[in-house]
Amino acid sequence: MSPAAPKPTFLTPFTYALFRAIWIASVVSNVGTWMQNVAGVWLVTTLTTSALLVALMQTATSLPAFLLSMPAGAIGDLIDRRKLLLATQGFMAVVAFGLGAFTFTGHITALEVLGFTFLLGMGAALNGPVWQAVATELVPRPVLPFAITLNGVSNNIARAIGPALGGLIIAYYSPGWVFMVNGISFIGTWLVVYRWQRQEEPSNGPAENFTGALRAGLRYVQYSPAIYGVLARTFAFSFGASAMWALAPKEKANVRTNTP
Repeated sequence: MSPAAPKPTFLTPFTYALFRAIWIASVVSNVGTWMQNVAGVWLVTTLTTSALLVALMQTATSLPAFLLSMPAGAIGDLIDRRKLLLATQGFMAVVAFGLGAFTFTGHITALEVLGFTFLLGMGAALNGPVWQAVATELVPRPVLPFAITLNGVSNNIARAIGPALGGLIIAYYSPGWVFMVNGISFIGTWLVVYRWQRQEEPSNGPAENFTGALRAGLRYVQYSPAIYGVLARTFAFSFGASAMWALAPKEKANVRTNTP
């Protein structure tokens, strides 16, 4: 009789080299994204006194996720996830480097920062669902709950570290350097994903099209009552908190300049 397999623990996913590499790349990329968020808003507050334009930074970040998350999930089920991740990470790197370059010229406007931020939000919206789904291909199913938990931990680590690092770079250098560092973080993630030799999954059923994939996702939500509560709580929290996230930078700018 063969001995029973050891029970997986919270750290078991790290024993899989590919998951470990992608997890570290995810932390670095997420840190860069939070640095970008801080630097982008800071830059806008120095370019305009308009509370509307400052608040629109939150819109430029979040609106792409609202518009593209469902289509991105459907696309991720239809095409090679590795290729899609390479495309999104490469796209976001180009946008981040472009924003940094424009910032260094000293001629960038608040509307241009909003445009670059929206493009980065588009890349993140297309990348997010696929990135989350990749965990199912990196570890065995018994280990998957721990891998998903660790992905959430990586986001919280980045949320704690990123803004502080972004603030330090802004204080000692400039927002342009933050944008460049963010671009480098995307390049690092791109290289890790590029080295992933993904195995093609055999398909046993008929090929699904984009519309069919969207409908399948909506049907899943429709017939999963447990999802309703999660969606409702997420919406309620985000709806209330988004106003604070959008206007807090403007208030900080007022304090900085001692204006009402």
